[in-house]
Amino acid sequence: MKHEQKHYPPMRFGMAIDLDKCTGCGACMAACMAENNIPFREDESDKLVSITWMRMFELSNGKTFPDMDTCYLPRPCQHCEGHGGHSPCVSVCPATATDYSRETGIVSQIYTRCFGCRYCMGACPYHARYFNWWDPAWPDGMEKYLSPNVSVRMRGVVEKCSFCFHRYQLAKNKAYLDGDRRIPEAAYQTACSQACPAGAIVFGDLNNPEHQIHQIVKPDPEKGNNARNPRAFRLLERLGTNTKVYYLSSREWVRRAGDNYLAHEMTGQVSKPHH
Repeated sequence: MKHEQKHYPPMRFGMAIDLDKCTGCGACMAACMAENNIPFREDESDKLVSITWMRMFELSNGKTFPDMDTCYLPRPCQHCEGHGGHSPCVSVCPATATDYSRETGIVSQIYTRCFGCRYCMGACPYHARYFNWWDPAWPDGMEKYLSPNVSVRMRGVVEKCSFCFHRYQLAKNKAYLDGDRRIPEAAYQTACSQACPAGAIVFGDLNNPEHQIHQIVKPDPEKGNNARNPRAFRLLERLGTNTKVYYLSSREWVRRAGDNYLAHEMTGQVSKPHH
């Protein structure tokens, strides 16, 4: 008897981050650093040289009490799809050290190919890439906590969030051994999504209707994967980078700020384009 083989669409892993739930605790940042062997400096307050794949930003509506409102915005790599996989960073890399995977939708970083030209850092509109100015160093004994599944990056290369790609590889191998054609949603989760105490970060396959992130975002492929959820938006969506990190908020000023509207537009004024 011949078995019927199912054909599944390519996976498109992404995140949905609910900014109305995020408390800015920083657990996602700590989990990301521990999971991915991110080096740290003695003075982590110097953000010009520190490395943080997941960075927390604080937004404000610019008003005074009692109308003041704040919002915390976690920012990982947005894993832009661009136009047909030509994301800004992939398009400018002369060493092909970064690439867009059509199998997963993840923008990878191959450290042994990178020679530190930093073109990708200039091309990234989200400032999600970091350059290693020093060889990583850990205090005595702390090297024992390093994850064996993630390579430690050397001085002179660029690094960034990988959506914990090593976890995808482990889940893919297990699914293959189990005879599954699709990776279960719970089998591949990022460190930040698991560590978030508020449940603000949801991770999964945007192309899989069974995954929670697809049900939350409701992406529309015919309209550039724009979200059909009225609470959802993407950072700098007007640039057409077609990112896979969606943010959720019921507050209008948060959604407008995420799309990089000008300051006077926040007050309701209309901006006219310059010719």
